[in-house]
Amino acid sequence: MLGSLNRWLRICGFDTNYIQNAPDEELLELAKNEGRVLLTRDVTLFRKALRAGQTAFLVEGEGDAGKLASVAVRFCLSLGVEMSRCAACGGSLRSASKEDVRDLVPSGTYSAYDEFWVCGSCGKVYWRGSHWGNIVDTVDEARRLVDQVRGCSEQDL
Repeated sequence: MLGSLNRWLRICGFDTNYIQNAPDEELLELAKNEGRVLLTRDVTLFRKALRAGQTAFLVEGEGDAGKLASVAVRFCLSLGVEMSRCAACGGSLRSASKEDVRDLVPSGTYSAYDEFWVCGSCGKVYWRGSHWGNIVDTVDEARRLVDQVRGCSEQDL
C-alpha cells in the first residue's frame, strides 16, 4: 500500500522497512521490536497500533509528493534528495569509481556518466540519469506542499 512512499523516504535518506502482504500483528511486532513508526493508510491497522501503544501515522495525501509531504509535516522531516540509501532495499550507498562499475552498467551509461553509487547490501548501481529530473521535481513538489501546510519554508524553521 505504501511501497512507493517507502522508496521516496529512502531517496530522501531515511531508514525505512517495508513488508508487503504481512498480517497486521506481524507489522505491529516488527515496528515495536525495531523501534519504528508504523506508517499506513489502513485505518484499522492504525487503530490497532495506537491501542497497542505503538507510534503510528495514518498517511494522507495523493500521489507520491502528497504522501511524502504528509509524513514530512507530521514528523518535521527535512526533504532533500540524498544519495545515501538504496531505494530498493534501504542499504547504505557508497560512492563508486567509474571503473568499479564498468561491468555493472550498460555501456551507454558507462560512457555518459561519471558519478556512480553502489548499494553495500544488494549491489544495485545508481547514477543521475534521465530520471534524475523527475526525482528532484517530486521531492521539490513535496517540499512545496510542506511549506503550504507549515506556512513557512524549512529555512524559517
